[in-house]
Amino acid sequence: MVLLLGACPEYGILVYEYMDNGSLEDRLLQKHNTPPIPWGIRFKIAAEIATALLFLHQAKPEPLVHRDLKPANILLDSNYVCKISDVGLARLVPLSVADSVTQYHMTSAAGTFCYIDPEYQQTGMLTTRSDIYSLGIMFLQIITAKPPMGLAHQVGRAIERGKFADMLDQTVPDWPVEEALRFAALALKCAELRKKDRPSLATVIVPELNRLRDLGMNTEQQRSKDKHQSREVNSRGRSRSPLSHPLSTSQGRMPNATQVGQY
Repeated sequence: MVLLLGACPEYGILVYEYMDNGSLEDRLLQKHNTPPIPWGIRFKIAAEIATALLFLHQAKPEPLVHRDLKPANILLDSNYVCKISDVGLARLVPLSVADSVTQYHMTSAAGTFCYIDPEYQQTGMLTTRSDIYSLGIMFLQIITAKPPMGLAHQVGRAIERGKFADMLDQTVPDWPVEEALRFAALALKCAELRKKDRPSLATVIVPELNRLRDLGMNTEQQRSKDKHQSREVNSRGRSRSPLSHPLSTSQGRMPNATQVGQY
């Protein structure tokens, strides 16, 4: 969660900690010409969001449902560590009905269009799985950087037609397409229209995202190792170059046979 530093009741202002990289939405859209987020960091961000949401859903004494998950409410620090913000619409749900058939009834739905759970919007029935729908749409945006309107349908059709790679954010050149496809399949399950068809956050979503996060971290570590080894090889090569050898300079050049004869 984003840290609340203070408040000014007179002007209705809340002061939160400063997050250097702004919102996930701005970074996905490369606002102010910021560089694209590498795929490994995108998987890491997704895992961190899911873990933070699980913390809310397992809050004691009663689970907390966010109700307004979207990229604009995910803030990133200088190291792309993410935190969930804007919990103003969050709602405590009685533990006995948090994820059961009997659900907590709200007289009016709250949230942002395109991210609101369709069942919750239609019936006012709220559970922790209402957040899972929003999570699914946001996950699809993380890998496509596309607007949320109709995104689940677009990605689903692309998968059916074998054109999934075309849906990925093209500013990232080295997507692991098979792993991204598994990520997309999970996101589509999260965005199922019926709550009962959505996967469990604790037993399905978080473990899979942690696996993808580890994949990205291991890949990045291997790249860094390869770059370091490449620099070492190049450095050794330059130190052995004839052009850099002291006997090849104009001051220390050995005389040739003609010069020796002249002496």
